[in-house]
Amino acid sequence: MRTSPITRLGRPVSTIGLGTWQLGADWGDVSEVDATAILASSVESGVTFFDTADVYGDGRSEQIIGRFAATHPGLFVATKIGRRLEQTRENYSMANFRAWIDRSRTNLDVDTLDLVQLHCPPSAVIESDSVFDNLDTLVSEGTISRYGVSVETVAQALAAIARPGVASVQVILNAFRLKPLDAVLPAAFEAGVAIIARVPLASGLLSGKYTKDTTFAPDDHRTYNRHGEAFDVGETFSGVNFDDGVAAAQEFSSLAGQVGLPAPVAALAWLSQLPGVTTVIPGARNVAQAASNASAGDVGQLNLTLQIRELYDRRFRAEIHHRW
Repeated sequence: MRTSPITRLGRPVSTIGLGTWQLGADWGDVSEVDATAILASSVESGVTFFDTADVYGDGRSEQIIGRFAATHPGLFVATKIGRRLEQTRENYSMANFRAWIDRSRTNLDVDTLDLVQLHCPPSAVIESDSVFDNLDTLVSEGTISRYGVSVETVAQALAAIARPGVASVQVILNAFRLKPLDAVLPAAFEAGVAIIARVPLASGLLSGKYTKDTTFAPDDHRTYNRHGEAFDVGETFSGVNFDDGVAAAQEFSSLAGQVGLPAPVAALAWLSQLPGVTTVIPGARNVAQAASNASAGDVGQLNLTLQIRELYDRRFRAEIHHRW
């Protein structure tokens, strides 16, 4: 597994990480036994970076990771805060920061959190000097080691990268969502800010396994948030129309086949090799998926960017590029 040495993160992390939203909620039920097996398989495959949040299963994801990390030292665990209350600038206060961070420290059973990310806050939060002054104070107090921002839009990403204390920016980036390549990746690379690429398989579309008739469980966000009913629609299938995404995924699978790789491995490997990307955080619902995802960190250099851009431009640019 390759690693990315980003100074602002404090230590190198694996280029393929693990997103753990599915260990808490919103992707159907995953037992703790299965969740722990997924974590173990990932670590055995070289994964050192786990991404979670205080709202994933109301803390369940953090708790499972905390119990696992207690016997697996050296892991880098990034969590997120801010979605427990209404999304207003006023709720991103020092008092709430302390309460949220203390809750995550308890869930993860650590004194100091490796990385705390603001969880897709409103733009007014990212524009607030006092918010980042408070985060600097928490670093100085030792409850967090560093902080970052998870964002929905390119404009928010660029604003966060401009903040001198920001260690990381997490952004949706995949073969169906290419806008961050234009300005975000170059800016982050220049500033030394880590880029954490989320939704790297477009909620599973890039696995190439779905058809137009595929259905998902009622408690899976791919059912209940398909049109943005619960949160930003860009978090589900990257905001692309499902039927269009299925068709485009078949084209991507053909590209992957040309380099001798399964579609999801090719999608993750290509993404992890982009200049400026620090780590990619696919989720996994079973051990086989976890091992397959991690194998992308061992793939040799892929030269698929021109083909992927052509696919994106033809199928998605007009619909997607201006929105986020």
